[in-house]
Amino acid sequence: MFGYHLKMVAHSLRRSPGYALLVMAGVALGVAVATMFSTVRHTYAKDPVPSKSSVLYYVRLNAWDPVLPHENGIPPMVTYMDATAITKSSIPVRQSPMFSSELIVSRDDDRSHPKRESARPCFGDFFAMFNVPFKYGAAWDRKADEGLEPVAVLNEGLNERLFGGADSVGKRLLIDGRTFRIVGVLDRWSPTIRAYDLTVVDKATAPPESIYIPFHFLRPMQLRSAGSFQGWKVEPAPGYEGVLASEDTWLQVWVELPNVEAVDSYKRFLDEYAMGQRKVGRFLARMDNRVTPLLDWMMERQGIPPETDAMTLVAVLFFVVCSMNLMGVLMAKFLARAPQIGVQRALGASKRDIFLQLVLECEIIAVAGGIAGVLLAALALIGVNHYAEDIFYRDDLFHIDWSMLWFAIVSSLVAGLIAGVYPAYRICRVPPSVYLRLQ
Repeated sequence: MFGYHLKMVAHSLRRSPGYALLVMAGVALGVAVATMFSTVRHTYAKDPVPSKSSVLYYVRLNAWDPVLPHENGIPPMVTYMDATAITKSSIPVRQSPMFSSELIVSRDDDRSHPKRESARPCFGDFFAMFNVPFKYGAAWDRKADEGLEPVAVLNEGLNERLFGGADSVGKRLLIDGRTFRIVGVLDRWSPTIRAYDLTVVDKATAPPESIYIPFHFLRPMQLRSAGSFQGWKVEPAPGYEGVLASEDTWLQVWVELPNVEAVDSYKRFLDEYAMGQRKVGRFLARMDNRVTPLLDWMMERQGIPPETDAMTLVAVLFFVVCSMNLMGVLMAKFLARAPQIGVQRALGASKRDIFLQLVLECEIIAVAGGIAGVLLAALALIGVNHYAEDIFYRDDLFHIDWSMLWFAIVSSLVAGLIAGVYPAYRICRVPPSVYLRLQ
């Protein structure tokens, strides 16, 4: 029976291709707009580390001015003193203080072409915490973190520029005048949102850094932050040591806590640390130390811009309007087939058979329109990426993944149902004798 329905649908499409193309174009337009704006929102909203987000937590301490509270309640980062102190805890499975910086990098055997590169000093745990893939080598171990071993990890792009994409593990780099040994090269890694650093929201979509070195090199190399830097108190001493001993907040701290018990233990640890600091004249503001899950931190930092919700709502409404406007086109198409339908009914076809046949025709046209809509949405997103490159710091932010492809296909099927069910129902309700008298 299904084969017969397909045969009749094919015959109908050949008889009135104009109506079919009109419906297909309407579905394509609705699906394209809905898919494009839904993809934009999906890019911001999707889980950046699906297998780890439930155990990753962002740490904040309220060491701010007790008289004039921070505009966000508590500062979004921590001081150097606090970051180095709390990362000595043995409660987290993994942990890492970090910040963004910029370093002058060149090959050790060819110092004629140094270039400033984005960098992230961090612990070696950072790579496992955020599921960063490696192409060659691996992350440095904890001994390198503790012993100031001059090791580095490069991203794929920097490795391509310096070494032509070859395995560079074991080779040397000159970084801000110091020689470092390469221990790992990242595979292609381009998260849409840099969830590990949301301190500067406008740069949340920027590409990951080019080079990574052990965190504790910040002191001997006097590394400065290239990201957010906030303070409320005069630094106690001049120079870089004054920054490290100050109440300036500029470091992010992430921890991996495997269960609720570990989270509770870590919160108690932070509160005890803060109480101890209060005894020496710090942490005089209200006690408010937070261990925030990754996805909650993204929401708090407006990882999903409110504008994307409005755009998605408008796109969905546009999609519904497109689908409903196609009802009239399909009604005209089915009325043109009314005599043929009357003959089918007179020869024994049931209302159900005719209804299923008409709905199947609608769905086939809608799916074809949905495929065309996906192509239109993909082209539109290429244009968005190109023209918004200066805003998002990259030209590959928005793209249709498998989940959005399924969204488009399901949307096209829904459009077919919205547009086709009522016309099919109306045609099936008319007695066949009405159309047979017209023959």
